[in-house]
Amino acid sequence: MQVIFGVIFHFIGGFASGSFYIPYKKVKGWAWESYWIVGGIFSWLLVPPLAAWLTIPGFADIIATTNGKILLLTYFFGALWGIGGLTYGLGVRYLGVSLGSSIILGLCSVFGALIPSIYYNFNPKAGKDSLTDMLNSHWGQMVLLGLAICVVGIIVCGKAGGMKEKDLIAAGKADPSNNEYKIGLGLIVSIISGILSACFAFGIDAGKEMANTANEIWKSTHPGQGEFLFRTM
Repeated sequence: MQVIFGVIFHFIGGFASGSFYIPYKKVKGWAWESYWIVGGIFSWLLVPPLAAWLTIPGFADIIATTNGKILLLTYFFGALWGIGGLTYGLGVRYLGVSLGSSIILGLCSVFGALIPSIYYNFNPKAGKDSLTDMLNSHWGQMVLLGLAICVVGIIVCGKAGGMKEKDLIAAGKADPSNNEYKIGLGLIVSIISGILSACFAFGIDAGKEMANTANEIWKSTHPGQGEFLFRTM
């Protein structure tokens, strides 16, 4: 049942990640920085503690009693992920919603899967899958195949972006809605965003002790009901 819930939550998360930027197209009178910070206040400051409060009783106490080094590492990777989120917005600004989101989310998926596994190849850790483990297992090979397909999709999207730029130049478009379209700068920003956004996985790993604590507390009050689904919150 938890696997089914996991798939459902991934679907909801993917839908939200792919559609949250759409309303911004309707904000014609605001600068990009203005509507991005408004969205950021809700996305990064208001919703996360609310979600934790709704799903994990006493979450603030768990944070307060956690070792400072663990908190520092968690915040550090969270900050890198935040920069990735900021450059996500810039990537969409320069490439457009559909092209920018496709490239950035694709790169995030690739780097998010590969960077941790490469790291654990050089720094083995019990319970963590290295790149070698992935290469030598059927499930890992299927994951890598999926990532290869994702890379092909990113290349196709990049090619489409180059074709779009040529068409705009050839047509002499002077539409204000196109005056920020910059394929070169957009791709650079998107690559940075994809790499730094992958730090989300490192942040979760760095703060895993807090998740384990939440899991143990929940299991002690819900015996026989398996693992705590919301422990990573």
